[in-house]
Amino acid sequence: MTKISRRQLLSLAAPATIGAAIGLSNTVALGNNVPISEEKKMKIVVVGAHPDDPESACGGLMALYSAAGHEVISAYLTRGEAGIEGKSHEESAQIRTTEALKACAILKVRPEFIGQIDGNCEITREKYATIFNLIKKEEPDIILTHWPIDTHRDHRICSILVYDAWLNLGRKSALYYFEVMSGHQSQNFAPTDYIDITSVMKQKHQACFEHASQKPEEWYKDSHGRMEEFRGMEAGYEYAEGFVRHVQSPGKYLK
Repeated sequence: MTKISRRQLLSLAAPATIGAAIGLSNTVALGNNVPISEEKKMKIVVVGAHPDDPESACGGLMALYSAAGHEVISAYLTRGEAGIEGKSHEESAQIRTTEALKACAILKVRPEFIGQIDGNCEITREKYATIFNLIKKEEPDIILTHWPIDTHRDHRICSILVYDAWLNLGRKSALYYFEVMSGHQSQNFAPTDYIDITSVMKQKHQACFEHASQKPEEWYKDSHGRMEEFRGMEAGYEYAEGFVRHVQSPGKYLK
């Protein structure tokens, strides 16, 4: 088990991956095993299927890395077009986009919208190319996306599209999977890495609750709230987020 405090995170030499940041590596390196200097700033891209997925899954991580001076991008596969009962796709997209922009402002991250449609996400040659081009343009040090074993089809599609882009771009970024509503949506999720989010819980929750159209007051406490507490128990913190690192992610790891 590996873990990190916020103070340790802020004082680290900029790591190549989350795994390195939380103590899996004594000498942090990219593919050529050249240590990264303390001055290097990272870029982190989080890709979620809907507005509120990145925030609820890893809003704490995004807040911590943004505060440490790294560039963080919250990318949304859709604008949540089917996410508000009684509203048209156009109305829902407008409302949920506004909510996402407010959440990103709280976390101090940059929003990106990829252009698929909520509830009708597709895996096609064109859709593969869209994600590929996004990842290629951003050249992130770290990519985070949905764990692929999930009851929500959009989540599964998002995960596969990101994975395919990562493969075809030469596995140059560290790839991590996050969980959403584990037990109900994410299935068989066993973290390899943990981030202590205790110091940014208020900020994370403010961002998540900006998604008022999703009525988080009715479900957040009993889903992500429990996850934050349980992952904290596993890692030895008050609250934590858990992630699964792809074993072929770049970097040298000494557990």
